[in-house]
Amino acid sequence: MAQPVVEPLRTTDTLGKLHYREALSIRTPQSLALPESADDPAARQKYRPFILSNTAEEDWVSDLELTTALNMAENNLKNTNQRLKVLVLYGSLRKRSYSRLVAFEACRILFRLGCDVRVFDPEGLPVKNDVDHGHPKVQELRGLSQWSDGHIWVSPEQHGNLTAVFKNQIDWIPLSTGSIRPTQGRTLAIAQVCGGSQSFNAVNSLRILGRWMRMFTIPNQSSIPKAYTQFPDEGQPGDQRLMPSGNRDRLVDCMEEFVKYTILMRPHMDLFGDRFSEREEKRVKDAKHPFLY
Repeated sequence: MAQPVVEPLRTTDTLGKLHYREALSIRTPQSLALPESADDPAARQKYRPFILSNTAEEDWVSDLELTTALNMAENNLKNTNQRLKVLVLYGSLRKRSYSRLVAFEACRILFRLGCDVRVFDPEGLPVKNDVDHGHPKVQELRGLSQWSDGHIWVSPEQHGNLTAVFKNQIDWIPLSTGSIRPTQGRTLAIAQVCGGSQSFNAVNSLRILGRWMRMFTIPNQSSIPKAYTQFPDEGQPGDQRLMPSGNRDRLVDCMEEFVKYTILMRPHMDLFGDRFSEREEKRVKDAKHPFLY
């Protein structure tokens, strides 16, 4: 005899939470994406290749339940009148680069959450040397890092570590240029794509790099195994979009967490850069050359 289906007892607390969530969903904006009419046309064309056309297939990002992050982002935008500024770096120059495809998916999530997202194209960036500091691509990369509130780094794993294409970008970003620190105090989210089984070598290296660049790397991270199986075959409909999976969900988790951390930490960026050793160094210089300051 079939057992009757018994619904779980809804306590007052449970009902209260349900009503609270329903109320949130009613007033939560579906998207905080920067509309084209309010965007800088040059920035949109150059730095936002991830934006889908109006005729694109239904976008899974628009269906994500991101209530808490959307409400936080909306309140932050109202209070500061400033969007979170996010620089996205990826680590491959291949025509069909899975790190670029994953980076673009991350961008779409961040864009919906109201971020001003800019993707740097590493094509044409010279190999790190001591003579090309004035190269346009070098200056562009450094300017974007200085402009940003946080970074997203996505690298393939090759030969058990991150790629030269990715590391070269970080090598061109100095810890400091005079009093300017292009990365210090910024938040960072990291992800990697794997050609084979899941590995964490690249994200481990990215986390070390983030610490060395004096950035705050969020606890979560994404590693996508057999990345070529996570997208439809090239030439098929939606071949640049991640298919549903736990790996895709983890990427969403990371972007949601990144936005929350950045909202909380951005107001204190200058505080995190205030160091005793640097104050002491300045005091000594002032004492030696009192008339230069």
